Amino acid sequence: MSHMKAATAHIDLEALKHNLGCVKQKAPNSKVMAVVKANSYGHGLHYVAQHASAADAFGVARIEEALQLRASGVVKPILLLEGFYSSRDLPVLVTNSIHTVVHCEEQLYDLEKASLENPVVVWLKIDSGMHRLGVRPEHFEHFVERLEACKNVAKPLRYMSHFGCADELDKPITQKQIELFLSLTKGCLGERSLANSAGVLAWPDSQLEWVRPGIILYGVSPLPNKTATDLGFKPVMTLKSHLIAVRTVKSGESVGYGGNWTSDRDTKVGVIAIGYGDGYPRMAPNGTPVLVNGRKVPMAGRVSMDMLTVDLGPDAKDKVGDEAILWGNGLDVEEVAHHIGTIAYELVTKLTSRVDMEYSGKA
Repeated sequence: MSHMKAATAHIDLEALKHNLGCVKQKAPNSKVMAVVKANSYGHGLHYVAQHASAADAFGVARIEEALQLRASGVVKPILLLEGFYSSRDLPVLVTNSIHTVVHCEEQLYDLEKASLENPVVVWLKIDSGMHRLGVRPEHFEHFVERLEACKNVAKPLRYMSHFGCADELDKPITQKQIELFLSLTKGCLGERSLANSAGVLAWPDSQLEWVRPGIILYGVSPLPNKTATDLGFKPVMTLKSHLIAVRTVKSGESVGYGGNWTSDRDTKVGVIAIGYGDGYPRMAPNGTPVLVNGRKVPMAGRVSMDMLTVDLGPDAKDKVGDEAILWGNGLDVEEVAHHIGTIAYELVTKLTSRVDMEYSGKA
């Protein structure tokens, strides 16, 4: 048998650069904060940050992610999108020049009470209608007054909010969020940020001084019924494995744990070296597409820890060692996610450490 590798995520850094360029074309008057939280949505924080150098800043969810970026040589602004979790983090933000969101009274209190060498750049997060994080509109003035008076806060203050339904173009809530945010921040000196990936693509009124693209940078669409490929973006991750067996299965025979797929004809079944131990979802149903030798073949049987099985068809010529693409180039991750009943965000972020990461376009 030829040399074969088990599950490998191929990360195309040229596609990443292309996607960042597309964002800049769609929001030409905005600065770009590339969102690289959760290990750059599973794509590898270090390499993504290096090759997204055209971004003006980076957004992360955890202080550890910000520190990893600084350790890898990133000097551009970094924003902690959920803010700091503990007053002990504040000196770390100052030392490493990390910006923070403030979304609650507790964070405001910690800032007022801290003794810091330098002020921190603060983005006040407004709850414009998602009701997850942020200052309620009726408390906005109170927060602004206290932040303006706080010696530990760099001036001018900045402002942001987050969309809850920007991917649902027929819902009126997004327009209401935009209008509320703009009315609250009217006349404010500081820069503002509202648009996420869906905002960049579908809500141009939300493209203020900063846009915050996340998932679209990785070539995954936030919009239903439109893949990133449809929108001119390129998939950054292609998840591959290979056939480790091609077996004959007779009509009436069942395959896999629980025997939940039974063949209605004599056929050939391919066994592919990837499973839920690699982060491929166990809940993927029969019929979920996999790309083998350029054609989509359906999942046949339950996903195991280290393997899954597909119906190659009675006349299949596929052989052991042939490549299988689980999603990426040639098979949109959005299509796979739709079959599984999840979202593409979850698929790309949940690969386990067993999956080998290979990067192209590193030069």
